Amino acid sequence: MDHSPAFLKLVAEVMPRVTEVDNRTSAELARTGQAVLIDVREESEWQAAHAANAKYIGRGILERDIEKAVPDSDTPIICYCGGGFRSALAADNLQKMGYTNVRSMTGGFTGWKEAGLPTE
Repeated sequence: MDHSPAFLKLVAEVMPRVTEVDNRTSAELARTGQAVLIDVREESEWQAAHAANAKYIGRGILERDIEKAVPDSDTPIICYCGGGFRSALAADNLQKMGYTNVRSMTGGFTGWKEAGLPTE
């Protein structure tokens, strides 16, 4: 995808504050219930296919709905998107909201599929 310079600048600004985790570790943590895997892509992307064991909370409603979906702010959360940029922005905002164990999945759903991890 061709991202705008301003978007890439914004992502670059938040990356030092965001911890990333690879897709295989993300899959294992979600499969074993050690982390909540949250898909922050658009709803149409989610409906087409998504990571196994993931929950959907799109970027447009994430900040509004996260406390209902994950009420304990210490719960490990891994956000993912298509390639890792939107999830980094999401993770940064969740941290600002007081969530203490938030990560962004490196490579996003594209990397997940390339690794042959299970989808639904």
